Amino acid sequence: MASPLSLCLSLHSTPKHLTSKFTPRLPSLFGSTATFPNPIPKTAITASKNSTTPATDRIISAAAYTLPFFNSLQYGRYLFMQFPNLGLLFEPVLPLLSLYRSVPFASFVAFFAFYLGVVRNPSLSQYVRFNTMQALALDVLLVVPSLLTRIFNPGRAGIGFKLMIWGHNAIFVFTCFCFVYGFVSSLLGKTPYLPFIADAAGRQV
Repeated sequence: MASPLSLCLSLHSTPKHLTSKFTPRLPSLFGSTATFPNPIPKTAITASKNSTTPATDRIISAAAYTLPFFNSLQYGRYLFMQFPNLGLLFEPVLPLLSLYRSVPFASFVAFFAFYLGVVRNPSLSQYVRFNTMQALALDVLLVVPSLLTRIFNPGRAGIGFKLMIWGHNAIFVFTCFCFVYGFVSSLLGKTPYLPFIADAAGRQV
C-alpha cells in the first residue's frame, strides 16, 4: 500500500488533456471542457424515494460523482503534505486510480461515456440524467483553477503562492463535500442539489 508521502507526490500530475506525458502515479481525470448556459431556477426534479428509484439509476448516479472526485485529488496535495495522516483516508482508492490510469485517454472516455451514454440518452430517467450532468458540470469546473494557475504562474513563494494554496485547499474540501453528498444521496435514491451547479445541470437535461 502506498504511503501518504507517495500520495502527495503523485498528486503533482498534469491533466492528460493538457499534455501528452503521463505521471507515474495518480491520474488527472479532467473531462472535456464545455459551456453551460446561465443558471436558471431549480428545475422540477424532485427527490425520489429509495423504494421507487431503480437500483441501476442509483448506481449509475453514484458512479458519476467519482469522476470529479478523482479530479479533485490533485488539489489536495498541499493538505496531504501538511497533514500526512489525511492521506491514509484516500489510500484505498489508489488501486482503482491506477487501474483507471492504465486505460489510454481514460478521462475523455469516461466523460463522453457519461455524457453521450447517460445525459443524452432519453431512454434513461431524468433522475439519473440530472445526477450525471451535475457531476460532469462539477468535473468541467475543476479545469478552471488549473488553467488559471498556468496562466498567472504564482511561483513558489510570496502572497500569490499562499493564495494558490488556500484556493486549492478550498476546492479540494468543496469537491470532497460534493462527492460525499452526491454519492450518498444517489445511493439512497434522493436527489442532491450541488451549490452553484444544480441549475446549470438541470438546464442541460
